[in-house]
Amino acid sequence: MTRHLIDVVDFNAAEINTILDLAEAPIGDLHQPLAGKGAALIFEKPSARTRHSMEMAVVQLGGHPVFTRGEEVGFDTRESVEDVARIMEGFHSVIAARVFSHSTVTRLAAVSSVPVVNMLSDHSHPLQAFADALTMRQNLGDLAGQTVAFVGDYNNVARSLAEISALLQMHVRLASPPGFEADDAELERILLLGAASVEQGSRPIDMVVGANAVHTDTWVSMGEEANKAEKLQKFEGFTVDDTMMAAAGANSIFMHCLPAYRGVEVSADVIDGPRSVVFQQGHNRMHAARGALAFLLGDNA
Repeated sequence: MTRHLIDVVDFNAAEINTILDLAEAPIGDLHQPLAGKGAALIFEKPSARTRHSMEMAVVQLGGHPVFTRGEEVGFDTRESVEDVARIMEGFHSVIAARVFSHSTVTRLAAVSSVPVVNMLSDHSHPLQAFADALTMRQNLGDLAGQTVAFVGDYNNVARSLAEISALLQMHVRLASPPGFEADDAELERILLLGAASVEQGSRPIDMVVGANAVHTDTWVSMGEEANKAEKLQKFEGFTVDDTMMAAAGANSIFMHCLPAYRGVEVSADVIDGPRSVVFQQGHNRMHAARGALAFLLGDNA
């Protein structure tokens, strides 16, 4: 049966750890599962990190990445999502898509005989979550029982981070202003994935106390620019600054999936300071993508 990477929860904890192990394995130890094969990388939404990390991951596994803009396939305008999948699977051994609607990647996966990878949707960002977990593991060691705090909008990035943290048995804390938080059913779902505990509050300083890793994300995501002024006002007081990191503790690390806006969701002192691991985290996007692709293609080196 073909495995896909649509959401973090497509994998159990043991499989996630295998993917992280593959991400750290020397490239020479992998078995070049894409040698002589192609990978379709379809981008409805532009990206720097995702494109470069995925293209290089494919190359490192011996494959040939084919970058395709969204308008070149025209999901449901030029061709149905399903027809695109059926055509691409005849050319490529992997189909990866960075899309607006989560239903696009689920529809691709429903008909594709080759692995489909969600490079980002409005619902989730699993590749980012694998890079996040890899970075936390490299800096903090075994993650079970440690505490991760996310400050900001409970968006696609936060959801995938919460999922992978729960599956790895971390304490999950979420700090969001009213109207931008996870609902009760979502909190229960995260807890049932295996989290040591799940907490949510509207006072970020309370949620970061003692956290081993403090994460944030831009408050205004791509496509939300029209509501920027209103959203910035509602997120006042949620900037991760030195005071917040001091509350987390001297050994905590700061993480951000980038791009970052200094002075908005994070202060320059924090993101450019000694506890920031954001560039290691960004570089791990390539390693995590390579590990995920190797796993999906049956390379368990």
